[in-house]
Amino acid sequence: MKEDFLHYIWQFKKFNVLDAKTVQGEDIVILNSGQYLQQAGPDFFNAQLLIGSQKWAGNVEIHIKSSDWYIHHHETDAAYENVILHVVWEHDTEVFREDNTEIPVLELKKYIAPDILAGYNALTVSKSWIYCEKDLQHVDSFIFDNWKERLFFERLERKALPILELAKQMDNDWEAILFNFLAKSFGLNTNGETFFEIAKSVPFAVLRRESFEYENIEALFFGRAGLLNPDNEDVYFKDLKARYEYISHKYRLESSYINPLQFFKHRPDNFPTIRLSQLAQLYNKHQNLFSKIIEATTLQDIYTVFKVQASEYWQTHYTFDKESTQKRKALTQSFIDLIIINTIVPFKFAYAKSIGKDNTEALVGLLQEIAPEKNSIIDKFKSFKVNVNSAYDTQSLLQLKNEYCANKRCVQCSIGLELLKN
Repeated sequence: MKEDFLHYIWQFKKFNVLDAKTVQGEDIVILNSGQYLQQAGPDFFNAQLLIGSQKWAGNVEIHIKSSDWYIHHHETDAAYENVILHVVWEHDTEVFREDNTEIPVLELKKYIAPDILAGYNALTVSKSWIYCEKDLQHVDSFIFDNWKERLFFERLERKALPILELAKQMDNDWEAILFNFLAKSFGLNTNGETFFEIAKSVPFAVLRRESFEYENIEALFFGRAGLLNPDNEDVYFKDLKARYEYISHKYRLESSYINPLQFFKHRPDNFPTIRLSQLAQLYNKHQNLFSKIIEATTLQDIYTVFKVQASEYWQTHYTFDKESTQKRKALTQSFIDLIIINTIVPFKFAYAKSIGKDNTEALVGLLQEIAPEKNSIIDKFKSFKVNVNSAYDTQSLLQLKNEYCANKRCVQCSIGLELLKN
């Protein structure tokens, strides 16, 4: 038994409300079950109840057992002084307010129909991947589509949060903020955090002044990444090292420790050397990248902005001092799609939010044009015959799996609620 199931039972009155009595024997009439806010404090706010002949207005707290009140130390928390009813699955002890008056208790297990409990148990029985996998394809498409929209915006809000937090720290310097999060995207999962730290260690004013020479930007990135520390014989390496030493002295850049970049288990085209060069080329090509990203309204507009490749030296190298077969190392469409999904869309959303504008419809349209992401989670949903047509769908399903299914939040999920109802 989980508390969120009891929240569901109380919120939707899925018990025999007509015969409900407190364990003290008084009739309970629910005039208003209260607001389920899912925040700190009592579970339901501003409920209205008739208990016996007395009308009460206040809060309702829900636990598995009455004794959980003391386990959670509510007796010392002023936020629980206005609790008018303690709803529990099992009553095992009396609970008192600070003034020593007893809080009425409703023991739910006496009033829940067997079919409701059986439905919950059937939904939450352990299965191979997610609880509802056998029933997922039968959920009404209208309910599923509306839930996917909600999931998408939940995920978008979560992704926008660190962008807005960094905006506060950087006094809304949106060019610099974009640079930091683009760098993180270029680093992918393995080197993303390290690229993010590299970007934060580069004052954007310095990048802006040096952006007219890509060698200077590469020198700046490679130097801050610690890739110019050893002594190599390569002429290009020596050139970048000399440039970095000059730039560091010119702008009095403080040395900073950056975690070593990871090459292992990467395809060569994803080596950090290649990605840093491509990022340098992007900022050499666009001195006003923020404006171009914000003004881009179509997928093709964004593809055009990111049409860059690694510099000439890296066409024949993956690491310093080791020449390879010549290959044009441009950003692929699939890589740009990842940048759009993980950085551009959240960034555009966060910026619009910061200036009080709504661009959600345009962002949904943008992701609906991008091919679905490919990963094991999406493959699983496809195996359950869930329609996956675009990146909008995959983002919604990732939110569903990671935030609801993985945490067994079935009764907070529209799909779980629909299955319980049926």
